[in-house]
Amino acid sequence: MHIPDGLLDFKTWGTLYGVSGGTTAYALYKVRNTLDEKKIPLLGITAAFIFAAQLLNFPVAAGVSGHFLGAMLACVLLGPWAGFLVMVVVLAIQCLIFADGGFAALGANIFNMALIAGPVCYFMFAASKSLMNKRLSERTSLLTSLAFFSWLSVVLAGAACAVELSISNVVKLSSGAIFGPIVGVNAIIGIGEAVITTIVVAVVLQARPDLVYSYSGHDVKLPLSEEAV
Repeated sequence: MHIPDGLLDFKTWGTLYGVSGGTTAYALYKVRNTLDEKKIPLLGITAAFIFAAQLLNFPVAAGVSGHFLGAMLACVLLGPWAGFLVMVVVLAIQCLIFADGGFAALGANIFNMALIAGPVCYFMFAASKSLMNKRLSERTSLLTSLAFFSWLSVVLAGAACAVELSISNVVKLSSGAIFGPIVGVNAIIGIGEAVITTIVVAVVLQARPDLVYSYSGHDVKLPLSEEAV
């Protein structure tokens, strides 16, 4: 879902640069006192894994590509804001060094693939996991919720991309012609996202459950809870 330059008008990519920049500043503020010697190497490993997984791209429509994301994987392992920052770094490197996604569209790509697919879906995942914990074991509720919201993260990121292309009106296609290919293909890609993310987290849970942020009650239920302020 990397959007290249030339497909968004100024009002769209400019606004999303502002939203993504403000969210990045907030994320840096949130993680300033939480990174320790154990978590820093995990950030690097997670970023490297996501970067490698995102090299596999699928053409969608109008120059837009779809691929595995890894945003939910980063958030579940590292926490929503550290996971968001990992995605920002990955997307920035892909844009600036590998020209995967346009520079003007970088704010939009961060908004779609780091924010929508990351913290936004993570907080829904955390609420779902909390409800399922009442009937299932924490491990089962975590992996079940993770599978669904990993899939949903890809679909919602694709839908956000389609909305941005539609409101920009640079691509002279009907809304249906934009939404259909993007959301449809990403719904299929999301299945692979769910499988890979769930397997990776299940393996980490088996070997080192202490490295999974969302395990054993560490997850935050709401983004504006007292703990988050």
